[in-house]
Amino acid sequence: MAEGALEAPGEDGSGGRDSGVSTSERGVAPIKPQYLTTKEQFHKFLETNEHEKPCQKTEVGDPGGNDLAEPEAKRIHLEEGQTDEAAEHGEQLLACKRARGQNKSRPHMKPTHYDKNRLCPSLIQGSVAKCFFGDRLGPRCVLFETFGRCPYGVTCRFAMAHLGPEGQNLVQEDLVARWARLSPVVCNGLDKTLQQQLRKRKIHFERAEKTLRQLSQDSPPAAALREVTAAEGAPGHSESQEELSSLATGTPPPPVRTCGPLTDEDIIRLRPCEKKQLDISGKLYLAPLTTCGNLPFRRICKRFGADVTCGEMAVCTNLLQGQMSEWALLKRHQCEDIFGVQLEGAFPDTMTKCAELLNRTIEVDFVDINVGCPIDLVYKKGGGCALMNRSTKFQQIVRGMNQVLDVPLTVKIRTGVQERVNLAHRLLPELWGWGAALVTLHGRSREQRYTKLADWQYIEQCVKAASPMPLFGNGDILSYEDANRAMQTGVAGIMIARGALLKPWLFTEIKEQRHWDISSSERLDILRDFTDYGLEHWGSDTQGVEKTRRFMLEWLSFLCRYVPVGLLEQLPQRINERPPYYLGRDYLETLMASQKASDWIRISEMLLGPVPPNFVFLPKHKANAYK
Repeated sequence: MAEGALEAPGEDGSGGRDSGVSTSERGVAPIKPQYLTTKEQFHKFLETNEHEKPCQKTEVGDPGGNDLAEPEAKRIHLEEGQTDEAAEHGEQLLACKRARGQNKSRPHMKPTHYDKNRLCPSLIQGSVAKCFFGDRLGPRCVLFETFGRCPYGVTCRFAMAHLGPEGQNLVQEDLVARWARLSPVVCNGLDKTLQQQLRKRKIHFERAEKTLRQLSQDSPPAAALREVTAAEGAPGHSESQEELSSLATGTPPPPVRTCGPLTDEDIIRLRPCEKKQLDISGKLYLAPLTTCGNLPFRRICKRFGADVTCGEMAVCTNLLQGQMSEWALLKRHQCEDIFGVQLEGAFPDTMTKCAELLNRTIEVDFVDINVGCPIDLVYKKGGGCALMNRSTKFQQIVRGMNQVLDVPLTVKIRTGVQERVNLAHRLLPELWGWGAALVTLHGRSREQRYTKLADWQYIEQCVKAASPMPLFGNGDILSYEDANRAMQTGVAGIMIARGALLKPWLFTEIKEQRHWDISSSERLDILRDFTDYGLEHWGSDTQGVEKTRRFMLEWLSFLCRYVPVGLLEQLPQRINERPPYYLGRDYLETLMASQKASDWIRISEMLLGPVPPNFVFLPKHKANAYK
């Protein structure tokens, strides 16, 4: 293990290098001097050489030409007895400190106008010479090329690829027939009937309610239940009350009464020891990333070698209410061979019922509990990291969900809530007893957020505490060297989060043990593939195009932090090192390094055409990489 690789970082949050980088340059990526430049020269270069961009410039953002400023930081509330001078001094200090936390000042433009005119006026008026619905973006429609038919017809922004001479929607019959014989590309959607039943509260959760009643009583240890619990729901079986009493008294359980031989059509609940095992040791696990971890992005990561994928965090109460937007987070593409969903909740009843609902309705390989979310919106309601301090609720959630699920249950936690008060090593042995099949540990506390490096020394200690349960480690993996050092701690595998956002080809680098000096054109091809995947998933009409653009811009706010390998003075780039201003080897590489949202929009226009009038974008996360 390299010296200093896993040691606690300094107060400035930089891990330090063995390269002799000066203190003033610590925390800055070491780029070769010939590529370095100033902020003024960087933006002047982009403006001067803008004609090299393969599409016409479109004015976006502020009509006056000013860049969008970072939202105003949270104001300090005056405490009792605080003077005006102290308040003014506090505001001055706060002005020098960047805002952290949820970006509530971010402009929100809900696309309510998309449903006003669903039919193209050119079709209604009988004129196909000009389309009044929207400017066509190109002669190629990915839906028509892939599936043989575009369901959006004349409303498709790429309709010139599949509109006939009289405005009819063309269909490739052979391609459509071929897809009709195959299984659906995307599964785990919300059925309309189920949605109505959820909204009318007509779904009954028998197994969840029975489990919750058992948890409210003094039940035997879950470790004993893990080995001996009988098959629930078998014909003639009077459920587990008699067996629970036999476990408590030590007497052998009564024989199971049957009514003839069992067939494959019988519905039999698996014993915990008969559940499908989650054997992912040594595999590369793509973390559930809020906003950016959508289905098109996961397809990109799967193409580059990600072994395990997980959907974005879904709130259990929203799922139980049948919210379509929340159920969309559970969708699974056919390329995701090992796929799980992550649930967030604060109470055993809603989490257990939601687990039973998902167990009935969707196809997953595991269900993960989010006990690592640090945001106030979740934490103050008792969910996320707050569960680490609510051991009784935490235990009931894990045990209850484990008893109603037929797939393994996993948990993602942090080191603790407070920075210097670690809790994970105490919880890990209990989680194994409660029924968790695997735990992922993020090497930071809630208070720490991302201000310091992940504590891999503590993760190494927790590996021993978690045994025999497999433990995955998470934090600061941005190169194959980082992954190798992480595996030396004894973890069963590694979870990759921000590293995949900065460079999704990281999975390939780890598997091939090399640094990939990827070119700007190859990176643009990745974005082009994301565009195709996004149009397949969200649609090729105006609403789908703009939704694809929004998610691409969120991703570009991370991609701009990547420094090409050929420009680095020392390999590898560290995740806590911010890139200085530099000029790339070509115009596109320089444009991709820009930290301005207006330049990210220009990249999106290369692939999705001009943005709508008065378009505004600010990323959700609070980062140094945007203005």
